[in-house]
Amino acid sequence: MNKLTQAESAGTGTQDASTPTKKQSAIFPSYGRYDISLVKGKGSWVWDDKGNKYLDFTCGLAVTSLGHAPEKVGAKLKEQIDTLWHVSNLFHIPAQEKVATLLTDNSCADQVFFCNSGAEANEAAIKLARRYHQKVKGTGRYEVITFEQSFHGRTLATLTATGQQKVKEGFLPLPAGFKTVPLHDLPALEAAISENTAAIMLEMVLAEGGVLEVEPEFLNAVSELCKKHGLLLIIDEVQTGMGRTGKLFAYQHYGIEPDIFTLAKGIASGFPAGAMLGKGYLREAFTPGSHATTFGGTPLATAVMAATIETMLEDELPQRAAVMGEYLKGLLKEKLADSSFVLDIRGKGLLVGIECQSPVGDIVLAGQKQGLLFVTAGPNVIRLLPNLYVSKEEVDQAVDILSELIHTYAKKESGEASS
Repeated sequence: MNKLTQAESAGTGTQDASTPTKKQSAIFPSYGRYDISLVKGKGSWVWDDKGNKYLDFTCGLAVTSLGHAPEKVGAKLKEQIDTLWHVSNLFHIPAQEKVATLLTDNSCADQVFFCNSGAEANEAAIKLARRYHQKVKGTGRYEVITFEQSFHGRTLATLTATGQQKVKEGFLPLPAGFKTVPLHDLPALEAAISENTAAIMLEMVLAEGGVLEVEPEFLNAVSELCKKHGLLLIIDEVQTGMGRTGKLFAYQHYGIEPDIFTLAKGIASGFPAGAMLGKGYLREAFTPGSHATTFGGTPLATAVMAATIETMLEDELPQRAAVMGEYLKGLLKEKLADSSFVLDIRGKGLLVGIECQSPVGDIVLAGQKQGLLFVTAGPNVIRLLPNLYVSKEEVDQAVDILSELIHTYAKKESGEASS
């Protein structure tokens, strides 16, 4: 069957041969892409295919935390490329032990499972929670409670866990075993707990949901509920982990210890990698054959992870993120103090949100024209994610551009409203 016949059979119909057609991309259009093609990056800067230079305050959505093309990590990757790329997890991979030790020595965890992404790390966490209760504790518990405005991934299980309806549209039926309650609503959380509840899962900062920080008092209450009811506490650190918030892991700000937490994004400087970490008593739940992945923790991935984590620790980047985050927020508050268009400036470390009165998509586009890249966190929130090496000069430059953009847009909005 040729392609024309395939198209007709799919209901696309035919087109007059004399009508000129524009060739469509061979890529599924599942991304709303900006009209920019980035081809090069170094440090805090990226360049497009037309030679335009941009100050990057997106970091690939909190991924390139050491900046673009970090030399130490690149050297380790090149060295590993000439040595060994891939072997099955049926064999020992020495670098996995190195990375796992780096992670567990610097956290409350005892065990690590390597995977390829944040969604996979959260899938592993959900599976571990269920299997621990069912195979180790001998109960039938399987439900996971999550919170509105959260984001946990795009697989069927993790999008069901996500507290945003927009990611679920068109994917029915969704898997059973998830309940979602409003954030900071303790009575609703308590009411949702049942004999089937296995775990409570949450982010320390709801990054995709508006850069909303979890209140410490609420988090302590969640931790106590888990202890009271024998539930596992799962912390999603996919965006907040690896130094982003001013600690190596965001839960370390709050004086609690999760049973399980998940990592990806900043763990490997842009190489696809993720990890699910857990307490030692969960080891019995993941026996041989219970969970697996082909590409998790390959020699290439672990070489990059090790170099990234070692660099982060040696250069004290979490501490640097804490200092630079306060500088960034302070400067934004100073420059935007007189803007009624800005409702709030919040965040932790170098995960910063600016909540505005109306949608900010046009400000994002205007920023691109001025050579500054940033993204949204929901329709009304600007999200800033510079790399952890970002300099004061680069922060000054970004804030100057952004504050001017916001003031200009606010004046335009107020003028249109008055007319």
